[in-house]
Amino acid sequence: MGLTSRSLEYVTIALAAGCAGLTLWLWPRFAGRGVRAWLGRLASLAVTQCAIVAALALAVNTTFQFYGSWDELLGADEAAPAALSHVQGGAAGPVGESGGLVRPAPPQGLNAVHGLPSGPPDRAGKVESVRILGRRSQVANPAYVYLPPQYFQRQYARQRFPVIVAISGYPGGSFLLAQHLRLPQTAGGLIRAGVSQPAVIVMVRPTIAPPRDTECVDVPGGPRAETYFAEDLPEALREHYRIGHDPSAWGVLGYSSGGTCALQLTLRHPRVYSAAVALSPDYRVVNDPTTGDLFGRGPEGERGKREHDLLWRLRHLPQPQVSVLVASSRRGESDYGATREFLAAVRPPMSAQSIILDRGSHNFRTWRRELPTALRWMNGQLTFPQDVVRGR
Repeated sequence: MGLTSRSLEYVTIALAAGCAGLTLWLWPRFAGRGVRAWLGRLASLAVTQCAIVAALALAVNTTFQFYGSWDELLGADEAAPAALSHVQGGAAGPVGESGGLVRPAPPQGLNAVHGLPSGPPDRAGKVESVRILGRRSQVANPAYVYLPPQYFQRQYARQRFPVIVAISGYPGGSFLLAQHLRLPQTAGGLIRAGVSQPAVIVMVRPTIAPPRDTECVDVPGGPRAETYFAEDLPEALREHYRIGHDPSAWGVLGYSSGGTCALQLTLRHPRVYSAAVALSPDYRVVNDPTTGDLFGRGPEGERGKREHDLLWRLRHLPQPQVSVLVASSRRGESDYGATREFLAAVRPPMSAQSIILDRGSHNFRTWRRELPTALRWMNGQLTFPQDVVRGR
């Protein structure tokens, strides 16, 4: 049974209930004072508690999809081949073959997401479950890809679409972007209402080496998360999907640590991403128990820390020609003061706007309130139509 399957969850819950019942039934037999009685009581409590904790952990993981498979949980997730000499699929369209850098994947929880498009793709759109391989970073990251209805319509058959890379917070993944942030559902509604242009949305998690929080940073001697998001992911998507090649077609959106990644990627790689939306971000990357040492020691490590401090970048380095939108709340969010500092430090050619709520918390309820405005803002930043596909 799969790690996220409901059948495994139900079996584990039944096992926990059975252990609790068995403990109650056997408890009178362990009422003595001898060693066997003590061991019996300890063993029954330990087994029952382990079963209950396992059932709770599986239920939480099934709901939030922190780990999509046993391989991810055990650290045996698939890695990209050492050499990828040929890419199939080109810019043809949705996933349909096993080769290339974008590959079909099991549902990865997609079948548990409510409100996804249903019906013919040219009317409703489509969400695919894929794995996106990194040629340089040598990893394979799970993702969902939302393709709007126009992607499948004949009048757009030679058209490239803008793309939004959406990054979840840590330790969540693409499931949270779809189920709890409701990103493809909200984007689809805005497109149907005619207030947003059609765009391809790629939903990914911020870490490429779970359970480590890599914060979209190239770790010395470790995971190359920045390389993945700034080079590998765009390359793979451009090879496979009919999307724009110019930075003006590329935006990145995220919440929490995914919002931090969105700002970092846009400020550090303006020739890849021209716009960023950051909901409740941090404005610098720091080491903590989930990240380990992200920068290393010595002068290079200190320089890495400084350059991933966005306030330091804005004050000491030339500002790129990009647009950013940041969101926070006056009450309930710890980053409100830092958000004001960030906005005050922005200078041309960079531009920044904000969504500031009177009250909000660091949770999906707040981010869902901000999302429609954020998507409409992103719609105004990305260019469409993009270049025409040749030879079709």
